[in-house]
Amino acid sequence: MPRQPGYAGPAFLSGGFRPFFLFAAAWSAVAVPLWLAAYAHGFAPRGALPAQLWHAHEMIFGFGLAVVTGFLLTAIPNWTGRLPVRGGALAMLAALWLGGRIALLTADAATAALVDLAFPAAVIAVVARELIAGRNVRNLPMLAALGLLFTGSLLVHLHANDIAYTAALGNRLGIATLLALIALVGGRIVPSFTRNWLAKARPDVAAPASPSRFDIVCLLVTLAGLAHWVALPDHPFAFVMEIAGGVASGLRLARWRGLATLREPLLVVLHAGYGWLAAGLLLLGLNGFFRWLPPTAPLHALTVGAIGTMTLGVMTRASLGHGGRPLAAGRGTAAIYALVTLAAVLRVAAPLSAYPLHLTSLAGLAWSAAFGLFALLYGPLLLGKQQ
Repeated sequence: MPRQPGYAGPAFLSGGFRPFFLFAAAWSAVAVPLWLAAYAHGFAPRGALPAQLWHAHEMIFGFGLAVVTGFLLTAIPNWTGRLPVRGGALAMLAALWLGGRIALLTADAATAALVDLAFPAAVIAVVARELIAGRNVRNLPMLAALGLLFTGSLLVHLHANDIAYTAALGNRLGIATLLALIALVGGRIVPSFTRNWLAKARPDVAAPASPSRFDIVCLLVTLAGLAHWVALPDHPFAFVMEIAGGVASGLRLARWRGLATLREPLLVVLHAGYGWLAAGLLLLGLNGFFRWLPPTAPLHALTVGAIGTMTLGVMTRASLGHGGRPLAAGRGTAAIYALVTLAAVLRVAAPLSAYPLHLTSLAGLAWSAAFGLFALLYGPLLLGKQQ
């Protein structure tokens, strides 16, 4: 593809979405089978974290943070008008991320913590420099989100080093931060993309509701529900706030004309990802009161459902748009969306069935297939090998 003005390096390092979306997808496709080997067959990673903590950490602060980094490094030039982070600086960030993944599998607890935390610290420094230099005040909350992700990972490492038993808190903080980004960023892009598509493809359909104070209130209620889950996961008031957050997210989603987009998978997947956020928060709060579900069911509605679906929706769309390709989902992309949806449904249903291990394994395979297929289909584009 054409070089950017003033940039003569490899296309793969010309934009943050390229290495980080590809690495995140490939790592996610590999890390889940490794977890299944531990979950079903007793395989133990050689690194500092026990298998369950390693799985949670790598899905949140390995995979999830990589996607967030790719998104931010791609969006920030549009927000600030500055040139993108690319070339050697981008390669260094990618190397720090890879170093963290290797360290978590091979190094002692102290070394793993130092190597792994170097990546989010560097991302915070780079994003702060770009937003401040570009005087982009509106998106400064992104720095707060990165700081919370750094803190969550730190809390897990403190646990691994026997300093403080804070891994569960750190993982909740990380998950809640990713969900808050879905509520914040998804609340911007889902109705905006839907409005643009409807104006061209279905002008007979009313546009999504314009942003208003109603959206602000719904967003604040959603964020409050997530904050109470992090701080007081077993308190009845937290259950109330989680239910309120789920209702608020659902009401917000209902105003965005999602049913009118059924012919366009690139949009349907974004509505579905936001729908999983609403459903997961509702399940989380209701389950707190009635205990009619194993706790892993609402948790995986939020992680596999909301985070998995929304990240694939954003990754595919951004890769096509910033890679110079038409914004259209082919059969392969539609299959990616179907696989991640299947993974979410199976993982939520697994603890309710008579065969939880079988369904969990099938869910993991569907997840790996979704992200593996993304890496295969979009890898050449991200590497700069397609026109």
